[in-house]
Amino acid sequence: MLHKFPFIVLLLVGFTATAQELLTKEEAVQYTLENNLGIKVAKNNEQIAKNNAGILGSGYLPTITGNAAGSIDRQNTEGQLANGDSRTAEGVETRRYNASINLNYTLFDGLGRYYDYKRFKEEYNQSELQVRQTIENTILQLFTVYYEVARLEENTNNLQEALKISKDRLLRARYQFDYGQNTGLDVLNAEVDVNTDSINFLNATQLLRNTKRDLNLVMNRDLSARFVSDTTVSFVPNLAMESVFAEAKQNNVQLLLIEKDMAILDYGLKGARSSFLPTIGLTGSYGWNESSNNNPLAFVIQNSSNGLSGGVNLTWNLFEGGRNINAVKNAKIAYQNQEILQRQTELQVERDIKNAWDSYRNALFVLEVQEKNLQTNQNNFLRTNERYKLGQVNSIEFRQAQINLLNAKLARSQAKYSAKLAELLMLQVSGQLLNVDF
Repeated sequence: MLHKFPFIVLLLVGFTATAQELLTKEEAVQYTLENNLGIKVAKNNEQIAKNNAGILGSGYLPTITGNAAGSIDRQNTEGQLANGDSRTAEGVETRRYNASINLNYTLFDGLGRYYDYKRFKEEYNQSELQVRQTIENTILQLFTVYYEVARLEENTNNLQEALKISKDRLLRARYQFDYGQNTGLDVLNAEVDVNTDSINFLNATQLLRNTKRDLNLVMNRDLSARFVSDTTVSFVPNLAMESVFAEAKQNNVQLLLIEKDMAILDYGLKGARSSFLPTIGLTGSYGWNESSNNNPLAFVIQNSSNGLSGGVNLTWNLFEGGRNINAVKNAKIAYQNQEILQRQTELQVERDIKNAWDSYRNALFVLEVQEKNLQTNQNNFLRTNERYKLGQVNSIEFRQAQINLLNAKLARSQAKYSAKLAELLMLQVSGQLLNVDF
């Protein structure tokens, strides 16, 4: 089975040796903002809200309608003259035509139109916040996958390095066996370890390819696009709990959205009250009418008229069965419910920012410990490797030092990206995610 190792190793190294484009964090963000489907849908919804909040949806413009009609009647008629003679006419045809342009404009509707316009404006402002919320969630999703790709790339490199160390150990064991310096057991143990490291490397490589497809999906680009990520991580300096909490109260998107909900319901309540007031409107029209007939008994054979007309109307719904009263009561209750939800959201955000801060500080501490642990294991492996070359430690002790170093590298990589994601989550809760460098 040993003769298969060179082919397997060459195949595995081929997966990572191909030169690939570096996908920077800035480029990943740009791809996502331009192409992510969820962000596109949110922006389309924002455009709908913008259209509703414009003058064309305000109700302040008049309505103009045009009407036209025409008819033809054909009848047989009979009439008696004053002298007693009677006359008949068959197939008497009467034609009638009319057309008009009508204008209606509401001067006053109890301020319902005004409050509707204000409500639409608030809904548009809310849609802007919803776009921001979608972008924040998508950016957080993007970096969750991006840093997972970076972690897996580091893991793959560490596993490849471990495989190289195991191959060197196997080669050394075979030479020592050929010269009678060890038993065949050392060779078999080395073969098993090369086998294990090869499988681990292969599985990590496959997982890395799958995760890169996940990242391409978030960015909405070709799933087969090949790239390498930037594995450097930098943290925002001088973060303090007090400033983060203050920023959250001012900029947290959930709090801002709930405030818009309050404003929308307030305008809805005022609009419901406006139904108790009268409506005053203007009407105007320009019309044309024409009729003609060929009845010999008619005094007027053809008639036409045209002209302008206008008026003012007032409508006051004094009582409509209580529907308006009920609508006002329900609007008050909905507003009270929103006040309760606002308080609940404030408590949730306060909890979230404190949890995020604690998680962030804990993640930084774990990262610091793992970095020290990695340094210790690196020193231990270097000493063990030298003693192994001198024959002062056996292969089992060497393998354990190698595994300890590999686990320390993997743990340090996990801690690094976990700390960065904890920071990003905290920045999202505080409303600052889109205002920092990644």
